[in-house]
Amino acid sequence: MIGGGAAGVGKTFTLLLESLRNVNNKGFGGVIFRRTNPMIRAEGGLWDASEKLFSLIDGATPRRSQLEWSFTSGVKLKFSHLEYEKNIYDWQGSEIPLIGFDELTHFTKKMFFYLLSRNRSTSGVKPYVRATCNPDPDSWVREFIDWWIGEDGFPIPERQGVLRYFMVDNNNYIWGDSKEEVIEKGWHVLEELCEKSGVAPDHFVKSLTFIGGSIYDNKELLKVDPGYLGNLNSQSEEEKSRLLMGNWNVKIGGDDILDYFKTRDIFTNTYVADLSKYEPRRITTDIALKGSDKFVVYVWQGRMMIDFLVMDKSKGNEVIDGIKKMARKHFVSYSNVVFDNDGVGGFVDGFIDGAIEFMNGGRPKKGENYQNLKSQCYFKTGDAIMRGEYYIPEHVANMPYSKDRTLKEQLLYERRAIKRGKPNSDGKLVVIKKEEMKVFLDNNSPDAWDAFMMNELFYLDFDDIEVSYS
Repeated sequence: MIGGGAAGVGKTFTLLLESLRNVNNKGFGGVIFRRTNPMIRAEGGLWDASEKLFSLIDGATPRRSQLEWSFTSGVKLKFSHLEYEKNIYDWQGSEIPLIGFDELTHFTKKMFFYLLSRNRSTSGVKPYVRATCNPDPDSWVREFIDWWIGEDGFPIPERQGVLRYFMVDNNNYIWGDSKEEVIEKGWHVLEELCEKSGVAPDHFVKSLTFIGGSIYDNKELLKVDPGYLGNLNSQSEEEKSRLLMGNWNVKIGGDDILDYFKTRDIFTNTYVADLSKYEPRRITTDIALKGSDKFVVYVWQGRMMIDFLVMDKSKGNEVIDGIKKMARKHFVSYSNVVFDNDGVGGFVDGFIDGAIEFMNGGRPKKGENYQNLKSQCYFKTGDAIMRGEYYIPEHVANMPYSKDRTLKEQLLYERRAIKRGKPNSDGKLVVIKKEEMKVFLDNNSPDAWDAFMMNELFYLDFDDIEVSYS
């Protein structure tokens, strides 16, 4: 069950209260996760909240150094963090009857689904998961709970608390209103699994529900601290819509270059396939070597992406081979290949005859008010997306970009970092610096979008742009 209401609803309190439901069952136990340890220990945070509540229970004993409570029955409730994805493997072999996530949107999809494999019990209590979060339209959680959210971004009243059932097949969800419906839809996957394991198919199906909430439901908070409502009301329009009103869609972001809703349309603009079929095929690539960021290659038919290649770590010869391989596979002329020539990308010069060098800091098209070529192409990309001119077919969008995200998920995740910077004294438009972008992306670069925006170079007047040819 996911509780995803506005701020001040009492989500953390209910999560703590839920953990007390079975503390008299000797074999029970639970872990509540937050993304970082300071979030647990912070003033007024998860641990402080637990002290207020658990201290009312006779025999409840805190161990602050270990962030753990023990009860007379022998039950232990622990608070822990998952700051990095590698931390999930610290829980290999664990048996956790109750798993709680406080602020689920702070965790990655991989973290959540891996921890499900630790959600098991021999206590007689059926293992279960409870999670809380504030609305976040950029999070993977937004897509996960989509059935419960209306087009206006608010939870649909009659669907709150309604159970649905699902299973996962290659990063795709198979949904149904009953276990039987999911089994029928997913039998092509389940048949072999059931035969090999001897496990009944209904054990592969999970149930999910969602419940929202409003601060106006929390009468006690409004009585004790009415000023908190004023604090929420004083936020920016975007934050107020999320934290006060509980809207899961709103993404106003006046400094966003890539509109949230229009960016989601990239994956459903099927008509672009017809518009692009007579355009030449092209390649754009963001270069990265071993120890650097990701090496990304996109193949385009006009503004429709038809394939991509991504590598975590790559040597110089692998970069050249990767570009040439994609060019051969999709019949792309080298003169229709664009690569970034900043930093490590410069070595490509001379290995792919006729390929176009993209200089991020290069001079933009004459007469257009941008600080550099990179800013110009990012703003042009945003404009084209607003016009609905880009399309990524489903089979490409759902290809893995990394261990924990598909290409679609990566692009939606990185979108938040593509923002307009403060214009210089000449009033020229510019994107924020890469160091600033990394702040939004856990210190990672927006490689997926850096390779994407280069496609706009083909729609600019080459005569007016500083480009060089290998």
